[in-house]
Amino acid sequence: MTTGKILINALAFGLFTFILVGELNAKERKGAALEESNLNKAIYCMEILESRNDLKPNERINILRNECYSDKFVEHSPHISGGREGLFSIFLSRYKEYPKLSMSIKRSASEGDLVWLHLHVKRTPDSLGAALIHIFRMKDGMVVEHWGVGQPIPEKPKNNNTMF
Repeated sequence: MTTGKILINALAFGLFTFILVGELNAKERKGAALEESNLNKAIYCMEILESRNDLKPNERINILRNECYSDKFVEHSPHISGGREGLFSIFLSRYKEYPKLSMSIKRSASEGDLVWLHLHVKRTPDSLGAALIHIFRMKDGMVVEHWGVGQPIPEKPKNNNTMF
């Protein structure tokens, strides 16, 4: 092979590699932007659901219905039936029974269309509360699926590690 052909092949390979790497980086940035958007939206929705006591209960539910939870929402908790309306019904009752319900996010992460939130939820300011993990599947900026696990914070834990 002549020096000219080697040079042309090397330039062609370099150009191909440059274009491919650029496309991969663009896809990676787009994926990262979507993950960040999903995480921010899930945090916003969880704050409305659990912490915005300054809003009237019906206002909260309307925001959740219109901005957060898809009408095709699937709930995996065995204690909640009826999709998003079942969830909203439980929280309307909770808002009345626990007007000072609060939540703080301790950790959060996202990957692809999934978001994880590690929370400390308290029904009253003086309660120890519970540690919860929520996993949301997001689609088009809405929560379409939810899994959750939780456990109450004990008065006398068997270690000093805390749950957070």
